Amino acid sequence: MGGREHVRVAVIGSGFGGLGAAVRLRREGITDFVVLERADSVGGTWRDNSYPGCACDVPSHLYSFSFAPNPDWPRTFSGQPAIRAYLEHVADTFGLRPHIRLDSEVRMMRWDAEELRWEIETSAGELTADVVVSATGPLSDPKVPEVPGLAEFPGKVFHSARWDHDYDLRGKRVAMIGTGASAIQIVPAIAPEVERLTLFQRTAPWVMPRTDRSITAVERWLHRQLPFTRAARRGLLWGIRELQVSAFTKRPNQLGLIESLAKANMARSIKDPALRAKLTPSYRIGCKRILLSSEYYPALARPDVDLVASGLKEIRGSVLVAADGTETEVDAIIFGTGFHVTDMPIADRVVGAEGQTLADAWKDGMQALRGATAAGFPNWMTIIGPNTGLGNSSMILMIESQLNYMADYLRQLGMLGGRVALGPRPSAVNRWNRQVQARMERTVWNTGGCTSWYLDAQGRNTTVWPGTTGEFRRETRSVDLAEYEVLRVGERERVPAVAVAVSAVVPAAVPTAAGSKPGRSRGGSAGSGAAPLPGALPPDPRASNAGGAGAGASNAGGAGAGASKAGGAGVAGEAGVDAAEGVA
Repeated sequence: MGGREHVRVAVIGSGFGGLGAAVRLRREGITDFVVLERADSVGGTWRDNSYPGCACDVPSHLYSFSFAPNPDWPRTFSGQPAIRAYLEHVADTFGLRPHIRLDSEVRMMRWDAEELRWEIETSAGELTADVVVSATGPLSDPKVPEVPGLAEFPGKVFHSARWDHDYDLRGKRVAMIGTGASAIQIVPAIAPEVERLTLFQRTAPWVMPRTDRSITAVERWLHRQLPFTRAARRGLLWGIRELQVSAFTKRPNQLGLIESLAKANMARSIKDPALRAKLTPSYRIGCKRILLSSEYYPALARPDVDLVASGLKEIRGSVLVAADGTETEVDAIIFGTGFHVTDMPIADRVVGAEGQTLADAWKDGMQALRGATAAGFPNWMTIIGPNTGLGNSSMILMIESQLNYMADYLRQLGMLGGRVALGPRPSAVNRWNRQVQARMERTVWNTGGCTSWYLDAQGRNTTVWPGTTGEFRRETRSVDLAEYEVLRVGERERVPAVAVAVSAVVPAAVPTAAGSKPGRSRGGSAGSGAAPLPGALPPDPRASNAGGAGAGASNAGGAGAGASKAGGAGVAGEAGVDAAEGVA
């Protein structure tokens, strides 16, 4: 990027969130945008996590965009290669390649309060943008604990999200640190190859069977020839998960039956009572991410696999010392210790209206209005922001809901006209955050007796959404201008006056969202009517706005009355890569 160019929208990241944003921008008729990607290819989490056994623990037909269904998923729970190929296909099908700037890591973003635009410095040059959509995701920067002696370890060390495929594990003594979603996939994948595998477990996870199988040729044929069968499958998968939400958010005691099933799953493979005791969690199921695997426990029962039920304390040469004093000599260390979720590094690179970084603004805890916009950072929004994660469903549903919000945000800017910006009012952000945290108090994530990566340094849950995906879809279907301050070059207009002007443009008010104050306008706006792209689903005039990913519903992203809102909303844990004690 030679020189200094200007774009309407700059999207950061090319994973599900970034590519989804790019598709939605084009369907809204916006083509003046770029997607800035620090790596040399698209894919985000599903590019970075290529470890042995990497797969999704959300069913494939639910873990895909509603506007880009894939009738040819190979398995009910597809692996990393298939998901990455799907994302490459989306980039090609929707004509996104010309907008994508690879090897363009964002080093800094600064808000220019005079010009009302973002100044963006990347590794490939500088540019400015009216609006920034940050889709870097919470599972993008690996977290490696500071272990005394690690720097002097003579063997090989790497994180699960930075797998070294050039290093041959065969015949090696290997230590796996962590027992999150990535670790339970890695352990059974590498156990048959290594000489000896030692798993360091700080906290035992709850593990349910993973009923994975190949999707038959007949099923794939039906999904290609009769799309309603594919939509019905997706709707059923979504509906089952929606019905489970109340147990997580309101009635954790109802999860006792699930605990019994998880214990039975363990008992089938772990016959040693002492080992079974070490593997039995001491907290309520659901408090930490529920993991899915039918191979994890059988792998731990192997004679060449050891479990150290204690965290790693220090390293002395090639010897790993656990907190309980156990010593293990190894040739290689693999960290499955998660990511910087509640302290995302991108926050250090965003400087807002008052010269403050987003990291400083969030030093007491992340919070964003409807999980998207932050006070003091005009015309900036995030995909998969604070309290938008899930505990039991597909993150793609949440992403699509936030894309709805992004699309209406841009429509509102267009209708306001001129050089204009929207800055969320601190009072609105605080009100939203108080409501979310109040609902969080009853959830299993706060009451289940565990310490999880959902919680920040202050012990607050700033990660998970305490409701259904349908609720989130309703809360993000449109922008409420009363929650924003309208900024113009050289002046600040009062929102009520602008809201009146906008009401003359918008033909009808959108129904009040669930949980909103009665009588509050959520005035959505008409879409641009942009023609669908090749390979894209056209807007369906029969589509409903009911929320949820029911059969036949598509979030095709078409604007206006014809746009459907199928996917429901919501980091449940997509993949092993979604919650490795941190890696969806």
